[in-house]
Order: sequence, then structure tokens, then C-alpha cells
Amino acid sequence: MKPLKNIAELSRELALHTEVFCRHFFPNGHKQSNYWQIGDTSGAIGQSLAIRLKDSSGRKAGNWNDYATGEWGDLIDLLHEHRGNTNNGDTLREIRSFLGETPVPETSKNDDLSKQSPVVASNQRIVQGRKLFNLGRPVLATLGDTYLKSRAIERRGPALRFHPTVFLRGKGEESGTLQKQPALLAKITDNEGRITGCARTFLNASTGKLAEFDNPKRVLGQLHGNAIRFGSGVSAQDLIVGEGLENVLSVGTALPEFDLASCLTANHLSLFIAPSMIKRIWIARDDDEAGEQAAIRLRSRLEPDGFLCVDLVPELEDFNKDLLEHGKEALRHRLLKAMKEEGLSLTDR
Repeated sequence: MKPLKNIAELSRELALHTEVFCRHFFPNGHKQSNYWQIGDTSGAIGQSLAIRLKDSSGRKAGNWNDYATGEWGDLIDLLHEHRGNTNNGDTLREIRSFLGETPVPETSKNDDLSKQSPVVASNQRIVQGRKLFNLGRPVLATLGDTYLKSRAIERRGPALRFHPTVFLRGKGEESGTLQKQPALLAKITDNEGRITGCARTFLNASTGKLAEFDNPKRVLGQLHGNAIRFGSGVSAQDLIVGEGLENVLSVGTALPEFDLASCLTANHLSLFIAPSMIKRIWIARDDDEAGEQAAIRLRSRLEPDGFLCVDLVPELEDFNKDLLEHGKEALRHRLLKAMKEEGLSLTDR
């Protein structure tokens, strides 16, 4: 086989073997019509991320979209994020090996990739996410503030910003038309505090509520293993970790003295990398099968490393609905009661 010289050639050649690529690197996925479906770039079971297997209607094989986060790219981008490589060279070497240009290196059975924070500083989407967040303004007295107040959310922090005109592509496709929309921005970080992405919650400029188009919540950058974090200013060994931004902030509104981490989706909740100084993880999950399974997977990963993991479950579907329906004080009372039953005491704080 003649060596492929550049990234464009590699991408085109890789696209010819899309299904083999998917079955090799993402064995937990499944084939649905002309797509290979997985939960996210980690390869978890699910269907939020779809990889086109063959050219269709002018759209190229190998291109993919994560409809939960708004991310997209080709197979090189996908493998880059999946592996959490520190530079493009590592990804390209593995792709060349897969295509038969060089021998496939042996992988040590002792490698524990699940404990490595997948910070990809050179990744273009991470750089774009950092830039976008830095362009944001403080949330106070903006449309973002209006949106949070409409959800009865009082918890704020430096992880939140607002921008009145954020670009997005229509229908989540790489070929979609660029639009401008106001958005609440949230900073995604790893355990060292490095920004790995920016979550965008697109808003309706007229109503101050969530935008009505498909996928109004999107991520720019690397979420795998990371989270949006809100500190209490109190040094503690407890951390509340949950799914959606609004639900975690609802718990934080009722419990302002606790540190928070939002992983945005159930799949990413299960992949969260806990800071080593934390001793107890309170999993504020949704009351549905996805939330329950995410909590089970997270617990199975963290408890062998000495973390104590306890579920917090809302009375209704999620904690924001509890907050809106019952109010802050009632939610606080119920959460503290549940936590004390699991061993929390005032001396722990």
C-alpha cells in the first residue's frame, strides 16, 4: 500500500473502511440503517452519536454527529477524542497502523485509561471552547440570568457566563447554515482546573426560555471525564455530581454549602473522574432508567478506589421540577434528611 501523505488522504481512505473502523474501535455500538450508533465519543452504549457508514445524499461516509452535544467531525476527529491523545501525531500513527501502513503497537494490559483525564490541549474544539467562554460576560442582569431565574435557580458562579450572539449550525449538521443565538455558557474543566470545553445553552431572545430548535444544548470541546464545577468556598470532602446543568444547580440552590459538578448527560455522569481529595460522592441523578444505570456505572468505577458513592433521587422526574414544584426550603429539608440517613453529619463539613 502506498503511504498516505496527509490528513485529507488519511481521512478519505479511512472513510472507505468506516464500518470496520466502528466495529474495531466502538464494539459497544450497533448498526442502524446507514449509521453506527454509540452513546458518545467514549464509545458507551447509546444512540446519541451517529456515524455515517456509506456516502448518502451528498453526505460523506465517516462523518459523525453527537446530537447530545452538537459536536461533529470525521473519523480522525472521533478517534482523537476517543483516545484522549495529547497531540495529533499519536492519533495519526494509530490510524496508519489501522490502515496497515505500520505495525500495530502492543498495548499493555496494565494501562488504565479510565483514570487518565483526556485533556487534548491541541484539539481545535477545545481551543474554540476556551475562546468562546472567555468572550462571555458575567451572567448578572443578562438573558442568561433571566433563564436561570425562570427555573428558580439561585446558584451562580464563575463557571457561568453569557454571550448574546453565539454561532451555531442548523440541524446539527456540518453542512448546516450558520446562525446567531444568545446562549448561557458554562465552563467545562478537568481536575486540574484546565478548561476543556464550553457548554452552550441556547436561549430564545424574546422569551428568555430555552430555544425551540433541535438540540438547544451543545458542547464545544472535551466533556469525557470532566465537568462544570461550582465551589462553595468551603474545603470539604463531599461532592455532589449530577447530570444536567439546571438539575445540579437546583440541588446547589437548596444546598449552597456543597461543591457541585455537572456532567450534562447520563453517559458522561458515568464517566466522571473524581478528584482524589474527595471521599464521598453524592450522585444527584434523574429518576429514570438512564440516570439509574449511569449511577450504577459510576459507582462501580469509583468504589474500588475508596470513594463512597450515594444516590440522591428526586421526588419528581428531576431536581429542577422538585425545586419549581416544592420550593427551595422543602427541597433542602428532603435532601439533608436523605444525606443524614446515609451518614452525613455537621462535623463532616
